[in-house]
Amino acid sequence: MSTANYHDLNKRTCAPCEGGVDALSDTRINELLQQVEGWEKRDQQIARLFVFKDHYQVMTFVNAVAWVSHTQNHHPDIQVGYNQCTVTYWTHSVEGLTENDFICAAKVSALLD
Repeated sequence: MSTANYHDLNKRTCAPCEGGVDALSDTRINELLQQVEGWEKRDQQIARLFVFKDHYQVMTFVNAVAWVSHTQNHHPDIQVGYNQCTVTYWTHSVEGLTENDFICAAKVSALLD
């Protein structure tokens, strides 16, 4: 992962997306995926599993992810278990991935830095 690229994504802000734009190409997805360590492409989504010591740490992290979602107005699906959660992003309005998904992925990953 290129640290400079990761920090570039982390500093960006999501652009409003109400549809009417194309989802990213596979080439662009692969470029951006290299900038968000630990995230993987699943069909037309990106996801990452986060593992913690206990449920309290998971819930603290989920609340921090909610804060990122609120500030960026871009919301993931979050699946929570006892000591882990999976965060999944995609842009519903384009039925695929946009740069917003990667911006939020970088911001969520930065919560653990």
